Amino acid sequence: MNIEYRTNRHACYNLKYHLVVVTKYRHKCLTREILERLKEIIENLFSKWDCILIEFNGEADHIHILFEAPPQVQLSKLINNLKTVTARLIRKEYAEHLSKFYWKPYLWNRSYLILSSGGASIEVIKKYIQEQNTPDDQ
Repeated sequence: MNIEYRTNRHACYNLKYHLVVVTKYRHKCLTREILERLKEIIENLFSKWDCILIEFNGEADHIHILFEAPPQVQLSKLINNLKTVTARLIRKEYAEHLSKFYWKPYLWNRSYLILSSGGASIEVIKKYIQEQNTPDDQ
């Protein structure tokens, strides 16, 4: 097995994470269009954090993100920033649609799941994320 390592000034690393973020109250409010927009926002955000988006998909009530991050990134701060930025932009751009689900400015549940990718191979995780039941637009 050939593992690809990245380097920076002080480290050689291969840190990949699987992040799952769930909508508030598990409301099924994410459409295909919103998921596509979320992917754009996250790719842009990750470039600012020196992270790499490997795979992204989701269902109507949650998203899966497979990404690589350098060791100096504090995951809790990255995830908090990701949830804040995506929620703010999605609530602004899709206010009418989300008003059917939330009467307060919500999008994400406060909790999240983050896994290092050491257990399953990256290919297995990518396949799992790709096979998520992406919602049809309503």
